[in-house]
Amino acid sequence: MTGIREALGLLWSASDDAKLVQQDAAWHTWSGVRALVEKVDIELGRVGCGEGSRVGVVLGNRMESVAALIAVLGKGRTIITLNPMQPLPRVTADAVAALPQVVLAPQSLWDEEEFASALASAGVLGFAVDGVEVVQRTGGPEVELGAAEHDREPVAVEMFTSGTTGPPKRIKLTWRQLEAALAAVHGHTGKGLERREPLTGRVALVSLPIVHIGGLWGVIQALAEARPIVMLPRFTVEGWVTAVSEHRLGLAGLPPAAMRSVLDAGVPAEKLASLRAITTGTTFVSPDLADEFSSRYDVPVLIMYGATEFGGAIAGWTKPLHREWWKRKRGSVGRPFPGVRMRTVDEHGTVLPVGTTGRLEVCSSQTGTGTDQWVRTSDLAHLDDDGFLYIDGRADDAIVRGGFKVQPETVCDALRAHDSVLDASVFGRADERLGQVPIAVIELVEGAAPVDEAELKEFVRKQLTAYEVPVAVYVVDELPRSVSLKVDRRRLLELVAEVEAEAESA
Repeated sequence: MTGIREALGLLWSASDDAKLVQQDAAWHTWSGVRALVEKVDIELGRVGCGEGSRVGVVLGNRMESVAALIAVLGKGRTIITLNPMQPLPRVTADAVAALPQVVLAPQSLWDEEEFASALASAGVLGFAVDGVEVVQRTGGPEVELGAAEHDREPVAVEMFTSGTTGPPKRIKLTWRQLEAALAAVHGHTGKGLERREPLTGRVALVSLPIVHIGGLWGVIQALAEARPIVMLPRFTVEGWVTAVSEHRLGLAGLPPAAMRSVLDAGVPAEKLASLRAITTGTTFVSPDLADEFSSRYDVPVLIMYGATEFGGAIAGWTKPLHREWWKRKRGSVGRPFPGVRMRTVDEHGTVLPVGTTGRLEVCSSQTGTGTDQWVRTSDLAHLDDDGFLYIDGRADDAIVRGGFKVQPETVCDALRAHDSVLDASVFGRADERLGQVPIAVIELVEGAAPVDEAELKEFVRKQLTAYEVPVAVYVVDELPRSVSLKVDRRRLLELVAEVEAEAESA
């Protein structure tokens, strides 16, 4: 199979007027995107950023990010993903902590003194990338390479993620992992790379943020397959439906929350008549939701399971599997992809019998540890006698809200920063549309003035990403604690239920 880097090189044989990225109803042709790619590449080369160098990119859903991906990955550099949805202090701290040699970001971000000065002080070169312009904003004429990191394998992408295999960390995805992921997807679907003129054929729709593994993988796969990309700046029902209808898409992705939104909007079936299947994942997918969508639009919903650490999906449904097995295996996330082995273990690492719930372990070339080593996830799961995987919950406390993972302690810290808050606890509550949402419970400083929910939400929005802001904040006299002084989660849930019952009866 052609490697991803080599596949990116084949884009240069596309016609100048070939359509590459559609954004806000306008197409960017290959010649225009190529000009920006080459400018970025020249500037990176000028300052000494060659193969293996680490380049931070603030990845928004825009043409410039696609060009940056081609320029960085096409020359064997490593991309360090930076999240533009975070508050300014967080994206700044993330960039400084990751310490790439160069950062590519929109001009609007460099206009923020906090961001620009922090990166300059850290010795990071910076370039503003907007439209067709690439302008150096920080640093000298050449990158200070410093001591080189010696990874066992060349790294293609470093993504900051809470992940399923442990606490928040920056995950290194090697070129081998990404290429194994691409091969696994093609093996799963039975379709490989087609021999055709570059940037022709089926359009790829990217509606997830590309700083998320689902969105990033959608762009990388489309580029590797030399397909035109329709990119939504953010998901909206109108934008998604228009893209599906305009381009007569046969396959499109929809996270569960977006699927619920499409159903609630009452989108006419004729607007989605071209669809042959929907893929979904990123968080728990209710089989009731999948069946409701399938019934309304007469298309199968193909659930996938994966994680950033695996470079994308490692298990899922296909249309043939769905036809044969869905009614009997309803609720499963499908079967492992070709070359992927799975098992469950207890808390001591003992392998459990088929059908027994335990911590899920994965062995695959996509894990980055080799094909003979098992990686333990934080998911609780079981496999049945026919090889279907069922996710039964999580072993950790991460809250998965619409596909984005929220660490409760991050939200607690933001709440504790308020002068009136003594302590806080955050837990996930099941939500039909988003999978889970964060709920906060706080204890006030003795003698503190009362503080309302709206004020607290506004306060934490300055520190948190939008999806981390709790949907409800309850004030209690005292957080219930165990003998070890940890918050007692069972008693906390009972206390919240009492507070809600009182509010309803008032």
